[in-house]
Amino acid sequence: MRKPIAAANWKMNGDFALVEAFAKHAWPQGNVEKIFGLPAIYLAKAHEMGLAELAGEDVSAHASGAHTGEISATMLKEAGASYAIIGHSERRTDHGETETLLIEKWKQLKAQGLKVIYCIGESLQEYEAGQCDSALLRQLNPVLDAGLVDADTVIAYEPVWAIGTGKAATADYAQQVHAKIRALLSERAAAVADKVRILYGGSVKPDNAAELFAGADIDGFLVGGASLQADVFDKIVGAMV
Repeated sequence: MRKPIAAANWKMNGDFALVEAFAKHAWPQGNVEKIFGLPAIYLAKAHEMGLAELAGEDVSAHASGAHTGEISATMLKEAGASYAIIGHSERRTDHGETETLLIEKWKQLKAQGLKVIYCIGESLQEYEAGQCDSALLRQLNPVLDAGLVDADTVIAYEPVWAIGTGKAATADYAQQVHAKIRALLSERAAAVADKVRILYGGSVKPDNAAELFAGADIDGFLVGGASLQADVFDKIVGAMV
């Protein structure tokens, strides 16, 4: 059985006081892996205070060198991270990140033994045009071709039209898409298809978490805005216990 994940993605938010509040919070117990994706500057402090598991929100495609402002997989690991998020739609849109670049980032993470949370999802235009399947294939096939997907891989399906809009996908739609992702994994990476955890992200809240989580192929959530308040994220975790 796949262990559920509740993953927070703070994005460019938070401060040291919020890190401390989360570290001191009494989180629901149970068979749910909690992952906290924080701005890189807060990772070491969070690790020191015992907040775990930790994830970087991005990583460099380079191991080291003259790449001003970038953060390597080695640095994330030293700061206490065990995961990193790559491919988020905001990175793809704001920075023009492509699958070619993301494959290099993935390789850097694997070299350091860090686990990957790989984000995929269709845009509003693709959704309205009925092109969800082709969008997912465009994002998944290159990493499958590169042989990067393993049992520790986490895939986060985030329909771009639902991120930060308050408009979540319906539970039925989310499960249908997750089932398609699982089917593709069964075709392309059969040995690990039943082990890869697939998360839903996009306007996840306490009042829709339980319904979404009921989907057979929905293994948890990647939570944005609702993960910035400990009591709210607590309720999402609680809906999965």
